[in-house]
Amino acid sequence: MTSMAYRSARLAALCVLVTAIGACGLLPRSGPTRNEIFAGSVQRQGDAFVVEVNQRVTAATAVVPALGFPSALVNAGISNTDVIQPGDRVSFTIYENVTDGLLAGEGAAAAVIEEVEVDGAGFIFIPYAGRIRAAGNTPEALRGVITRNLDEQTPDPQIIVRRVAGDGSTVTVTGVVGAQGVYPIQRPTRTLSAMLAAAGGVTVPPEIAQVTLVRGANQGTIWFQDLFRDASVDIALRGGDRILVEEDSRNFTALGATGTQTIVPFESQVISAIEAIASVGGLNPQRADPTGVFVLRNEPEEIARAVLGRNDLVGAQRMIYVLDLTAPTGMFEARDFVIRDQDTVYVTAAPLTQWNSAIGALTGTLGAANTVANAGG
Repeated sequence: MTSMAYRSARLAALCVLVTAIGACGLLPRSGPTRNEIFAGSVQRQGDAFVVEVNQRVTAATAVVPALGFPSALVNAGISNTDVIQPGDRVSFTIYENVTDGLLAGEGAAAAVIEEVEVDGAGFIFIPYAGRIRAAGNTPEALRGVITRNLDEQTPDPQIIVRRVAGDGSTVTVTGVVGAQGVYPIQRPTRTLSAMLAAAGGVTVPPEIAQVTLVRGANQGTIWFQDLFRDASVDIALRGGDRILVEEDSRNFTALGATGTQTIVPFESQVISAIEAIASVGGLNPQRADPTGVFVLRNEPEEIARAVLGRNDLVGAQRMIYVLDLTAPTGMFEARDFVIRDQDTVYVTAAPLTQWNSAIGALTGTLGAANTVANAGG
């Protein structure tokens, strides 16, 4: 056998061996090939619908979390923070028009009574004025009640009333804020945004902060940034409200021939497929097949029906969306396709990469065989 014929025979044998190894799945790899994914589609008796992304599919799947407050919270008017509540504290300065005052004493210009707490029934006690209902009154109204009660015992008393907000009208602020705690509702902090500012603001990026407010049987969640985009969600607070600020918990998984294979938290309210790929270092230039970018998810029945144009589907459906970045509009489709919570973004390896892997796997074996052959020759 001539040298040329011998080399041709070896090359043919190598090709057959590489093809056989690839067909048997013996080569190490990060996941299924593009053809294997298509082979597992419902259209080919598999268990997942494989759908190529276009404008219609993008529109049907562009679903983002619907956050908001119920009308019971949105429609609550600003409360009057001047109204005294049980648990508040009230201070008084009482001036009397006599030298030997009833409360001030001889030689004193005024009597000062510091921070009398309003009891659970809404009452306070003032010497000589008696037990007075304070809850439900403004400081001005309470001043009038005390003046009338004291006027019978000391002529024309002049009274200053100061309310100090106590636990009768407070909210609880917890989560990723600067200072968790229980805060009184006062004139500057009567709305949600003002109260969050009083608590030190949020300590995570504003783009991924969510604010939940619970009031009795009503509750709702909004994006923190919506407080400054939509004045209607900057709702008025009520005593007993509970406010929780959390970081967005959504994530997606990146696998295959990407720069990094990992679980990726969302860094904004909406993230596209092209942004998802970029967030893990893009496609691996040594391995990736740009025609084989797949997004795997369990799609709700309503969306699956809209995507597939079918009315016979029942329940959530396994969907595999295909993005071909080499197509004329491929990059635009990837830019517009919305990634959702728990999605898996998978990029297949290029066919040449699989061939190189096969060659690499056989290099050692062929080298050893050549050595034996040469030694025998």
